[in-house]
Amino acid sequence: MSWRALLLAGALALLAGCAQLVPQTVALRSDWPAGVPQSTEIGGVPFFPQEDYQCGPAALATVLAFSGVAVTPEPLVEQVYLPARRGSLQIEMLAAARRYGRVSYVLAPRYADLLREVAAGNPVVVLQDVGLLTTQWHYAVVNGFDYPTGTVYLRSGTRPRQEMSFTALERSWIQSGYWAMVAVPPDRIPATATEDAWMTAVLAMARVASPNATSAAFAAALRRWPDNQAAAVGLANQMHARGDLEQAAGVLRDALRRHPHSAIVTNNLAQVLSDLGQQRDALALIEPLAADSGNPFAGEVRATRELILQRLGRTRAATGR
Repeated sequence: MSWRALLLAGALALLAGCAQLVPQTVALRSDWPAGVPQSTEIGGVPFFPQEDYQCGPAALATVLAFSGVAVTPEPLVEQVYLPARRGSLQIEMLAAARRYGRVSYVLAPRYADLLREVAAGNPVVVLQDVGLLTTQWHYAVVNGFDYPTGTVYLRSGTRPRQEMSFTALERSWIQSGYWAMVAVPPDRIPATATEDAWMTAVLAMARVASPNATSAAFAAALRRWPDNQAAAVGLANQMHARGDLEQAAGVLRDALRRHPHSAIVTNNLAQVLSDLGQQRDALALIEPLAADSGNPFAGEVRATRELILQRLGRTRAATGR
């Protein structure tokens, strides 16, 4: 084999090795995500210098503050930092953001999704392994990139604008399985969110967030995905809890038009109508459902029907009809 052939073979082997080390960076060369500019940088992203091993609180404070939460890393330390591990677990990062009324959304493990979120104006927390000889986990916030120069911009460590190559970021990021998250206001759905994943994130937030934040998240989901039954039921429940019965009924009526065979929507609408004093309409709605003992909500349906009958009986006794 000639020296030229050997050189070509060596170059091809080197390129193949690079593709294995940074497969997603290599893929971007021929498959840049549609609609994403090749250069962008989010302005106004705050910077909190990170103390040793406390990059989690600093990175989380960065995205929370950018989203409008008045917070610094200090109160987040006790929520996400685990001294025994000298770091923060992903589950703690997600949970802490929810307590501040923000939806924690984990991105799909794709470079393209990270780029889409940044291009949409959402800074992204990434988990990297920055150790040289041993694993050293580190959280940073990606807030920009310039593909022509191969540069990604991050809030990281003590540098308010760290520049890192696309390949270097992937080498460090791949070790976490490309783990990344955004923390967004409840009425702002991330650019890459899918319906099921977004609803899972919203329901997780609803366990700890305020009713207002929860209502806003359900309403945003319903605007994006009008046929989402969980969003409709969740929003109606929030309206019912704060006494907005007419609004709750309206949401459920629309949901029932979209899901005419839904036991849970039918039951909840009957409950709201009864609470509005419309006992006959409520009973007419729930009677066919109550006759079906095989539905998975038979117990709840029986309870609602009994309540309606009791109220109807009291109404008849009071009016003599």
